[in-house]
Formats: sequence, C-alpha cells, structure tokens
Amino acid sequence: MLKAGDVVLLARSASPQFARPLRVRVIRELTDRHPYTGWFWFEGYELDPQGDAVRRRELYALRDGVRWLGNARREVPADRRPRRRRPVVRTGVRA
Repeated sequence: MLKAGDVVLLARSASPQFARPLRVRVIRELTDRHPYTGWFWFEGYELDPQGDAVRRRELYALRDGVRWLGNARREVPADRRPRRRRPVVRTGVRA
C-alpha cells in the first residue's frame, strides 16, 4: 500500500496509458473505489525532471507494475535543500 509522500514511477508495466514514463508523488490511495483485482486508484502530483509538482492527478494503475522510487520527505537533493542563513551579528556604534 502506498503512503503519502512516496514517489513512484509509472511506465507501461503499470498501464498501457503510460507510454511516456511518469514520476508521481503520492497524496493518498483511493480505497472507496472498487477496481479489478490487482489494480488500484490513487491521487498524486505529477513531477517534472527537477522534482517539482506540476499537476494534480487521479491515476489508475496495476499495483505490480508501479515502481517505488522512495519517499519525497527523505530524498531532497542537496541543491534543493533550504540553505541556512548565518545569524546576523549586531555590534554597537562607537562615537
């Protein structure tokens, strides 16, 4: 079962509709729908090559064809991490 924050790759093995592979960050699995055996619905954000969300989607895929790439919260590339600012040092004014 997918969890929020998981990043998955959807390709032809997940469904014929994914002729072009698609990276998706999972929002949630839609358990209120009743798909065919082995298939499932989920919501997620389509990711661009930099890992930024570009579109929210509802997707239908074959569970065994979905490739898990990791968890977005743990996999922040070094160049995308927020940079720490150095604390401002205030000095007094001398007359």
